[in-house]
Amino acid sequence: MTKITLYIAASLDGYIARSDGGIDWLSILDIEGEDYGYTDFYESIDAIMLGSKTYQVGLGFDKWPYPDKKSFVFTHRHLQSDRQDVVFVSDPVKPALANIKAQGYENIWLVGGGALINSFLQHSLIDEYIISTIPIILGGGIQLFPPPSPKEKLELINSKQYSSGLLQAHYRRTGKV
Repeated sequence: MTKITLYIAASLDGYIARSDGGIDWLSILDIEGEDYGYTDFYESIDAIMLGSKTYQVGLGFDKWPYPDKKSFVFTHRHLQSDRQDVVFVSDPVKPALANIKAQGYENIWLVGGGALINSFLQHSLIDEYIISTIPIILGGGIQLFPPPSPKEKLELINSKQYSSGLLQAHYRRTGKV
């Protein structure tokens, strides 16, 4: 059974990036020895799905942030990569996901961004949500759940508070409202 998990950080006012895609504000969380459960989560997944703008943010890091995992980049642009672990997908989310599932991927991380998240929401394709709320108000940017978003009923699996002020909540989708 394939599971899609949205694992993402958002500001207290619900933004996942600045308007220009910048995520520099996440650096307020940099505490030596603390990864907020990221390593365990990353080891639990076998594929990644992300939008093209999020992919381009990843290219801006010193090294590719998703090593040893197949990355499916959803885009309508003609992008290219010399990485063997990056695949560009132009199909709508439902047939694309069916194709990804058919390749045997079972635990998939939906990285973002907002438009791709909304596409998955529209089809009730997100099984679990791990949302890390960062104690900062950005006042604008790319929304975590840009309207129009369908209503989803979620149940809390667990939550954890960290000394940095980050609050991480793990939810499971139980159906439409």
